[in-house]
Amino acid sequence: MTADIHDAQTALGDVAARTLANATKTVPMLGRITPRWLPQFLQWVPVEAGIYRVNKVKDGSRITVDCSNRDEKELPQTFVDYEEWGREYMLSAVNAVVDVHTRVSDLYSSPHNQIQEQLRLTIEIIKERQESELINNSEYGLLNNVAPEQRVQPITGAPTPDDLDELIARVWKQPAFFLAHPRAIAAFGRECTRRGVPPPTVSIFGSQFITWRGIPLVPSDKLDVRDGKSNILLLRTGENRQGVVGLYQPNLPGEQSLGLSVRFMGINHKAIASYLISLYCSLAVLTEDALAVLENVEVDKYHEYAHQYV
Repeated sequence: MTADIHDAQTALGDVAARTLANATKTVPMLGRITPRWLPQFLQWVPVEAGIYRVNKVKDGSRITVDCSNRDEKELPQTFVDYEEWGREYMLSAVNAVVDVHTRVSDLYSSPHNQIQEQLRLTIEIIKERQESELINNSEYGLLNNVAPEQRVQPITGAPTPDDLDELIARVWKQPAFFLAHPRAIAAFGRECTRRGVPPPTVSIFGSQFITWRGIPLVPSDKLDVRDGKSNILLLRTGENRQGVVGLYQPNLPGEQSLGLSVRFMGINHKAIASYLISLYCSLAVLTEDALAVLENVEVDKYHEYAHQYV
């Protein structure tokens, strides 16, 4: 009898107490969201009518100049010729239609607005797709616009400092950043550690990036890893540097950010509200030496390090 008295509940329990408590709720989380560094590192150029034409010098070697020797010799006559028709880049669109039942948005939008969260998460996925297209698109993607002479093969398979030096030799006019899968960056770090030259880090946009020769290695999981191999890109950026630029359409109806618009499409007879999300973008490589790639780098190569004890 004594044991039964001591075992009896003497205070309100957790389960019952929770019926009167409010849980603090987060917004919906989505594991597919990444930092998407590539769009942040690019210069973005507004495009009129969705078309961007890259004009070039037909033959720069024919432009002649003279350094005067204080004489009266005849100066060279020259002119700059242009290609008759430069390459034109057309903006592509990443689209989605988000449907939300008005009953759901009316009744269940506290503490978080249902429409805003539906749009936010869809926009995140659209921007993830944008970064993938900037790298892999068959027409304008970085990997498909590297000139043959700008393609480099690794010396030993894994990405080494010597391999990245070779990329720098190909893009030597003010290179901006390397772009690589996180596993490829880790593989490069292991090769540096093996050689006793750990790469320094630099803070950009409030995040830490490892560097080589002062050039940051920017991670992106949109560079594929297949059969344990991936690619590492090196870019020069900006119109003034004749580099790589991102392209977007300005002044869109319902514009939210560069090239991104959200438009309300109406409510149908089933009380479903629809919203159109559109992102217009492309990318242009202004000169061939603005981009190089180290192909087929092995990302699964590891080493045993000898430990010395004193």
